[in-house]
Amino acid sequence: MIRLFTALEIPPHAADRLELLQSGFKGARWIDRDAFHITLRFIGEVPEDMAGDIDRALSSLRTEPFSVTLDGIGEFGGKKPHAIWARVAENPQLMQLQTRQENALRRIGLQPDRRKYTPHVTLARMRRGVEQADVMRYIERNNLFCAGPFEVRQFVLMSSRLSQGGGPYIVEREYMLGAEPDFSSEFGGEEEEMDADFYEYVFEHAR
Repeated sequence: MIRLFTALEIPPHAADRLELLQSGFKGARWIDRDAFHITLRFIGEVPEDMAGDIDRALSSLRTEPFSVTLDGIGEFGGKKPHAIWARVAENPQLMQLQTRQENALRRIGLQPDRRKYTPHVTLARMRRGVEQADVMRYIERNNLFCAGPFEVRQFVLMSSRLSQGGGPYIVEREYMLGAEPDFSSEFGGEEEEMDADFYEYVFEHAR
């Protein structure tokens, strides 16, 4: 099995701003800046023989580059908070890309993701016993946070290991926005051999 998700990467100047938020809160397990990302579609654990289908489905998408702004702070968990995150400002192009990925992955047989999609960058995961009031005070202190806009020119397919913090994450494929759909893996010859090498690499690093 291999554990996959698609995401947008965070450029260094925005990661610098996010790191400034990672202090002043006891009970937080801060996320390493190398792991900052905006999840588009969590795929989860899938059989290894589906990797090729997933890659071809994502390669077929055509979306133009767009800009993203991070604006404000939020939390997951309510009375039992378990994560703090930076919010992605409303963005129709990002939502369109996410919807197209969702539809493409459903067409190859993946189950739909029933959770409401909330684009964000996770800043910290909470240790047990953290009080909701403490999280709310942290959010109030930092809710004017803003970073960007920054241009998005690609999305990536990442693999991860099932661990407490979710990482480490490995970029397995990059998909350029604005490029013509790439169907090369559907044909034989050298391209097919290159894809076979890629999948062998993915499986080796995702176990």
